[in-house]
Amino acid sequence: MQRILFICLLLLATEIAVAQTPEEKLTQLGITLFAPSAPVANYVKYVRTGNLIFLSGHGPEDKVKGGYITGKLGKDLTIEQGYAAAKLTGISLLATLKDAIGDLSKVKRIVKVLGMVNSDENFVDQPKVINGFSDLMVAVFGEKGKHARSAVGMAALPFHTAVEIEMVVEVEL
Repeated sequence: MQRILFICLLLLATEIAVAQTPEEKLTQLGITLFAPSAPVANYVKYVRTGNLIFLSGHGPEDKVKGGYITGKLGKDLTIEQGYAAAKLTGISLLATLKDAIGDLSKVKRIVKVLGMVNSDENFVDQPKVINGFSDLMVAVFGEKGKHARSAVGMAALPFHTAVEIEMVVEVEL
């Protein structure tokens, strides 16, 4: 019995020793967080109240190529292209979150996400598109990245972006 307990403790210690920070996971995924862009209107990118951070809607801004990923899902873009746009939006949100808290290791939980998809009137796969965001959060934060979520279709989004996503995050005080 003691031998089994020792082996379990050894496995747990090994798992803890190889645990990665969110920033290390981003590096492993080949993702670089750029400085957040300035708000495009009269608002702020985030508001902190207590241990919650409310992040304003972000779009799929491509800092390398410049501009946004634009178009309507089901007309101009495929589900796979929408998925990539949602992932890119997640990267932008993580950059703003890091700016807000300094260290992504302070994240206790991604709490709530609203994913808006610029959709053709017959497009009904918004959840598959927003999975690009959700899959990224789980890849970076593990269980802490799992969140409540809404994925809805919109007739139009600012700048004709493919997606817009906002989120609420619980952080350490």
